Amino acid sequence: MDKARQYLGLGRKSGLLVTGEDNCGCTVGAGKAKLLLLASDASPNARKKASGFLYGHRALLATLPWSKEELSALLGKRGCSMVCFTDLPLAARFAAAMAETDPAWQETASALCAREEKARRRKAAPRKHQPSGNRRM
Repeated sequence: MDKARQYLGLGRKSGLLVTGEDNCGCTVGAGKAKLLLLASDASPNARKKASGFLYGHRALLATLPWSKEELSALLGKRGCSMVCFTDLPLAARFAAAMAETDPAWQETASALCAREEKARRRKAAPRKHQPSGNRRM
């Protein structure tokens, strides 16, 4: 859990973690969210909103073992019940750290790891078409 807390802090400091319902909704809608997280005591309305945000998008939804109060204290915010990672490798590391202590996170961690590996392979693959540097406009 300490590793997971460190990844949350790292995401917050680097700007790769978005906090708040409205900000998370905009991030998911823009297709930038990779993992959407809810506090353990999030309201049914917040859970419904989160599910609605994810409709038609590829981001994953997971529930944290921490309450809103604990999550807010970790992030230095007030009343925070929803956060999302915008960086796939960081989200995968966070989920793997959570899976070390909580077996319920195994499925989420493996899904994010598979997505990260696919992105890595796609980025390393040779390009079919090389851009021409001699174009005139």
